[in-house]
Amino acid sequence: MTDKQGLKQHPTAQLAQHPEQQDSDPSGEASVQPSPGQGLTQAFRQELQRVMATADCLFSPEEIDQALIVVAEQITTRLSDSNPVLLCVMNGGLVLTGQLAPKLSFPLQLDYLHATRYREKLSGSDLHWRALPATALSGRTVLILDDILDEGETLAAVVEWCQAEGAKEVMTAVLVDKQHDRKSAWLKQADFTALVAEDRYLFGYGMDYKGYWRNAPGIFAVAD
Repeated sequence: MTDKQGLKQHPTAQLAQHPEQQDSDPSGEASVQPSPGQGLTQAFRQELQRVMATADCLFSPEEIDQALIVVAEQITTRLSDSNPVLLCVMNGGLVLTGQLAPKLSFPLQLDYLHATRYREKLSGSDLHWRALPATALSGRTVLILDDILDEGETLAAVVEWCQAEGAKEVMTAVLVDKQHDRKSAWLKQADFTALVAEDRYLFGYGMDYKGYWRNAPGIFAVAD
């Protein structure tokens, strides 16, 4: 199967619609997001500022770093002799990968893929493949890095795609496991988890609020 950009797609790309982080705007207010290439509207800029100002900081950068040190030790023990390929799931896994990879002091390869159900919205939709890894996965040990395990549909689909590409072993690592009973995929838990968070809308350290605040210095929850 091929998408509009000529990327081959695994059948798991045709997923039913399931929300992952949130079904609706947690602020309870309507806002207009700018189209790509447009500047921020005043209303949306104010919304972003308000969300940041009123959010609860669940984990500080120092707490996150300590959690990643522990995860790095676990990954090193498990994968240091396996010549693994680390696959960053863009865009959410970008900050996690940048913070975690330097803590892994063994030979590895880094690559990325971009499969999303969000399209910078709060609701999930069908899985869309935007970029596939350049590294051949056949016979390799693969570690997928993503920001959050919420309902698990996206991460499970990526695991299945790697398996279909012939990977010898596929493991997962996430920055945050959100605790709730709505996990709808077969993947209920990552192999490596840095932090566990309550069931709220999270942003920061790669997780976004309507496409913004992935750069927030910590992991935040939108105010109830």
